[in-house]
Amino acid sequence: MIWRFGFTAGVAALALASGTASAQDEPAPARPMFQGADLGAGPWDFHTEHGPIHLELVAGLERPWGIAFLPEGGMLVTERVGRLRHIDADGTLDPQPIGGLPAMYTFGIAGLKGIALHPDFERNRLVYMAYSKVDPDDEQVSTLAVMRGRWAPGSQELTDVEDIFVADTWYGAQPLPERCCGQGPAFGSYGGRLLFDPDGYLFVTSGDRNWGEQVQDPASHYGKIFRMTDEGDVPPGNPWVGMEGHEPLTWSTGHRNPLGLAYNSATGELWESEFGPRGGDEVNRILRGGNYGWITVTQGMHYDGQQAEGIRNVEGMIDPVLVYGPPSFNPGNLMFYTGGLLEDWQGDMLLGSFTQGLLRYDTDNTGMPIGEPERLLQEMGQRWRDVQQAPDGSIYLLTDQVEGAVLRLTPGD
Repeated sequence: MIWRFGFTAGVAALALASGTASAQDEPAPARPMFQGADLGAGPWDFHTEHGPIHLELVAGLERPWGIAFLPEGGMLVTERVGRLRHIDADGTLDPQPIGGLPAMYTFGIAGLKGIALHPDFERNRLVYMAYSKVDPDDEQVSTLAVMRGRWAPGSQELTDVEDIFVADTWYGAQPLPERCCGQGPAFGSYGGRLLFDPDGYLFVTSGDRNWGEQVQDPASHYGKIFRMTDEGDVPPGNPWVGMEGHEPLTWSTGHRNPLGLAYNSATGELWESEFGPRGGDEVNRILRGGNYGWITVTQGMHYDGQQAEGIRNVEGMIDPVLVYGPPSFNPGNLMFYTGGLLEDWQGDMLLGSFTQGLLRYDTDNTGMPIGEPERLLQEMGQRWRDVQQAPDGSIYLLTDQVEGAVLRLTPGD
């Protein structure tokens, strides 16, 4: 199937200090617009610190958000506007979306989000997707949910569709409650990234819905990362099982809007990328039972200009490994490269951004990013939403734009 992509070496990297990137004092040169630029048809070739790379357009989609590679070749891709699409092993997009999805709320940045295949997908054909579920009694009210359904090769319809998890973050009824700090609208900050770990447990990110005061409530589903079985049940080993007043599905807390999730197979650790407030976007190494501080601790400024109660080194709170801005970085998904096509990138962390291109970090033997990142594809002006390694070792990227795209990165000539 088609799988190509290309990079550009960048400028003005973040400095690392005590394991945390310091905020930038000045915007990066020629920073692209947040809304994104026209892509064009490509292909594109770029030079990087480790040689040439090639970027190729696979398919055009509307607001593509998540991608899952099929064992028979090809992929399934979610469009945030509420569609599931199939691209076959030859790189051909099926013009008809896959049907059978539940009703969903798609206003603003709500909609269809992350996707993951069951670890035994070849046998059971189960597809999992996160989405913004609408309240049937009030179209302004929504929450995060995770559905699953069966998809047969070549089928135009999901079957056996059901929700395995519905968050208690029902929110949006007017008038909205009084909130601090100039927080955003109720149709934002859902989270919604999915990932199965090697033990077959499903991790689900849940945002604060722009009601950050709810996050530090250990019983709530706001601002959490959950760990559950493939049925949506509580698995053994979760940190707060059996503790009164605590949600037993919770694996970590204190998150604002966690939109990226990756497993580092070299270290066996979970990593997350997160939209913060102004100047507070983060990359975190996720620890069992960790509290990452939101809303009381952030290295960014709240939207009304207020400084948070704590900035860093607050007892009981875990500081980010990397923090970005100002200006806003707006992170997409992240990944750790393990493929054979780009040998010099082995173990490197790749992080998408809406505003500063694709960042490539060298990592040390513990998986921690080190030094300054190489900024790639910055001049393309794209909102890089997802970055994933394909089975053949190429890298796929999604651009979250109305005229969005699936692109493939491979070594250049």
